[in-house]
Amino acid sequence: MEANSGSSARRAQIVAAAIEVIADAGYAKASFARIARQAGLSSTGMISYHFAGKDDLMREVVAEVARVAEAYVRPRIEAQGTPSGRLRAFIEASVEVIAAYPKHMPALVEVLTHLRDDDPSRHDLVSTQVAAMDVQVERMREAQQAGAFREFDPRVMVTAIRGAIDSAVVRAAKDPDFDAVAWGRELADTFDLATRRADR
Repeated sequence: MEANSGSSARRAQIVAAAIEVIADAGYAKASFARIARQAGLSSTGMISYHFAGKDDLMREVVAEVARVAEAYVRPRIEAQGTPSGRLRAFIEASVEVIAAYPKHMPALVEVLTHLRDDDPSRHDLVSTQVAAMDVQVERMREAQQAGAFREFDPRVMVTAIRGAIDSAVVRAAKDPDFDAVAWGRELADTFDLATRRADR
């Protein structure tokens, strides 16, 4: 049990270092040597022991960023009791996570930009995003049926929301003065108005 715990801790340490290096230096310069130095390891052999290669490590980086984002956003959504409140919480938290974990999202963008189209990580992430969108579309449809939202195409709306959040991630990576809280609030206001019934 202790050996497994130690191994997991070392893997987590390496992944955290990889995220830092990728965000700061870019994917192409994220060598095992740089990552080892960032992690405080004596040699790259420790990385090779825990990961089969760079692709294997990058897959774990993608998975870790997804886990962190999910853990940050989900409680904010679940704390709300209305469809409009949950929508606002989702948008604000999805943007604010950029500021809460400033290296994670830029690292994710870097990795995804360089992954091959047939890479399992890209496929897994796309599948997860499609499944999440399907759930959001169904939730919006249910809210419409309950009278909480106006009539619109839920899939178009969800696509627009996620596209706006993705644009915020790209903007944040290029703008050191990016204000995630203000940006998230503005997006939430925009889509609150876009989904609100005219009589409310």
